[in-house]
Amino acid sequence: MAASPSRSQSATNFVLVIHGGAGVLPKEDLTPEKEKAARATLDAALLAGHSLLARGGRSGDAVIAAIRILEDSPIFNAGKGSVLNAEGTVSMDASIMDGATTKAGACADVKHVKNPIELARLVMDKTPHVLLAGDGAEKLAKEHGLPLMPADYFITEHRKLQLQRVQQLERARKAGEKKAQAHGLESIGTVGAVALDQHGNLAAGTSTGGMVNKRFGRIGDSPVIGAGTYAHNLTCAVSGTGHGEFFLRSVVCYDIAARMEYQGVALTNATEEVVMRKLKDAGGRGGVIAVDAKGNVAMPFNTEGMYRGVIRANGKPWTAIRRE
Repeated sequence: MAASPSRSQSATNFVLVIHGGAGVLPKEDLTPEKEKAARATLDAALLAGHSLLARGGRSGDAVIAAIRILEDSPIFNAGKGSVLNAEGTVSMDASIMDGATTKAGACADVKHVKNPIELARLVMDKTPHVLLAGDGAEKLAKEHGLPLMPADYFITEHRKLQLQRVQQLERARKAGEKKAQAHGLESIGTVGAVALDQHGNLAAGTSTGGMVNKRFGRIGDSPVIGAGTYAHNLTCAVSGTGHGEFFLRSVVCYDIAARMEYQGVALTNATEEVVMRKLKDAGGRGGVIAVDAKGNVAMPFNTEGMYRGVIRANGKPWTAIRRE
């Protein structure tokens, strides 16, 4: 495996890639107005990360800057606007990994931290641990002055209606109604970012509210290093979005990096093999964003659509939702 590119090679090769979740795209959830707003938020996230990378900033800082904007938007399933669990409350997870050091941090089942991705970085930088959950994670946030919000800050009317719809379908399905289907992919959504900076270093981060109507205490792949997030300078940085149980079982993000490291598979081929074959064959739906040490980008998904975007050194954001 070739070494990471030098800064002279990377000065015009830095790149930031983001996603805002993969799944089905119900018409009522993606009106022209909502699509315009979603794309505007994706653009803002890309530009926020790019401004740091263009000044020689670190890939990890760019990842956090981008994700923070997505967490602050009620449009995406992370931070404000997170989906609701079966009890009608929010439970958020996030993780980040630094490709240069392979240090990582994550938080799970947090309920009041405004930006869970910032808490994940605190776990990485200020503790000897990788993953903190629940009250222990929120205690760390308080100790370091991260903004905490009341529970109703995170809950939007859209998510309330979504939970009602899903629970109605679930009750109908259990009652044996043939036309009733499980809530499926409308429950899935995550935000994430991966970046290559001018120093040739990679980073990846992921943040989510999880699955709508999930059981109390359920934790998915997003805060689990290797499943929902992975970064290593020798290979790539990856962030996943989809049905977390399948990403956990297949260790999706690490599997992509492992194929590159041990078999010499190119980034595009590695992501396609895992997402479009292995994950899909197992019944898992979702997608990933990935970037390698040379600045190559891959964004495969096996669902109807995936909110995604890329920005390179020229500073021009590109975004897409469907198979465009």
